[in-house]
Amino acid sequence: MKKTSKIDLLISIYIFCIVVAELMGAKTFPLAVVFGYQLNASVAIFVFPLIFTINDIITEVYGRDRTRSIIRASLVIIFLLIIVSLLFTILPPSARFAATEVAYDQIFSLSARISAASFTAFLIAEIVDVMVFNKIRQRLGEKALWLRTNASNFIAMFFDTTLFMSLAFYDFGLGFSENYSFLISLILPYWGLKMLASVIETPFAYWGVNWLKQDSETA
Repeated sequence: MKKTSKIDLLISIYIFCIVVAELMGAKTFPLAVVFGYQLNASVAIFVFPLIFTINDIITEVYGRDRTRSIIRASLVIIFLLIIVSLLFTILPPSARFAATEVAYDQIFSLSARISAASFTAFLIAEIVDVMVFNKIRQRLGEKALWLRTNASNFIAMFFDTTLFMSLAFYDFGLGFSENYSFLISLILPYWGLKMLASVIETPFAYWGVNWLKQDSETA
């Protein structure tokens, strides 16, 4: 029985995280009340830090060009999700599914907006992540992977979180102050949790690089 290529498996997990974030990331949940201020987060918090960590692992082993190629492919996936979400909600339902059509359209119309917001934020954040990671690597060489991974992740996550939350959850039916308050309640804890997850996943980055190098050296 032939084994699965490690890089193929890693890219598959990467794509899984993206699809989960796009289709299910519209849900936010309460985290905690801090000084009377309600903090919230999107459910995508559970998969997004892994995306940036996988980026850094692949960049470390295969270089920036390979990672950029994967990012471009990911953007195609997000773009296609936008198209099918819009198309499928336009199509009329059969009689059996007419009762659930409103819920279906509401969910996947929101997914289309989430995907469009994510497309923009993801494009900018991934470019920033790879750029910062490589800039630090040029200075330090192959030393301090933990610093390169976390520094690039922290900066990229800030761009991703701020752009995504603003584009996905700004309610044009409400005033600026109400939107600002809600968006800050999402952005700060979401970014904080992403950074915490990035730190927790640092050992995985080391393990992932060593694990992936075993395939690249025998290829």
